[in-house]
Amino acid sequence: MTNQREEIATCSQVTKYYKKGEFTVTALKRACLSLFSGELVAVTGPSGSGKSTLLNVLGLLDAPSDGELHLFGEACHSMSRNEKQSMRRRYMGFIFQNFNLLPVLSAVENVELSLYGLSLSKTKMREAAIAMLAKVGLEQRAYHYPSELSGGQQQRVGIARALVHNPKLVMADEPTANLDSETASQIVQLMRKLAHEQGTTFLVSSHDARLMSKVDRTLSLTDGVLM
Repeated sequence: MTNQREEIATCSQVTKYYKKGEFTVTALKRACLSLFSGELVAVTGPSGSGKSTLLNVLGLLDAPSDGELHLFGEACHSMSRNEKQSMRRRYMGFIFQNFNLLPVLSAVENVELSLYGLSLSKTKMREAAIAMLAKVGLEQRAYHYPSELSGGQQQRVGIARALVHNPKLVMADEPTANLDSETASQIVQLMRKLAHEQGTTFLVSSHDARLMSKVDRTLSLTDGVLM
């Protein structure tokens, strides 16, 4: 891990609630947390504990109902939708449990999706996507379609897509849930390596015990309360 850690995210008393008819459901309760560059951090807790809500708030996909959120030195709790979209495009990446690859695109084309809107030529986009696939060990599978890849290989494509634009923060929602033990271990080791070598911060929601011994720090959520 890098010697000098930069604080890239801070939640202060962040609460998130949803209205369901006459009822109010509180998914996060006054959450406080800081994330630093180059960390692999796991958020654990049972289903419904608020893990996905926390990732959605930090990923600027959902707005906090109360409290303050700062990312990369900027106050985000009062940003407009366009400002949040711009920040996500510049600084953030997302890895999904079900891979979320487009079946009609090859691996390299799926990775290139994260580069649209960054004023790169097609040649530069292709070079960057191939280089990122090489980093996750899939250079030889760049022109294969998702249906031609194993689950672990598809998740590696998802990681390459999340990282190809050099984000500072990557949100990973249950990234090993659909993988066998050996592949899950490889994926966690890959994220750990990229975090420590590139300074990318990974926030991983999971209740997968296979992750816990390999992360730098573990946070626990129970009924919306972050420990």
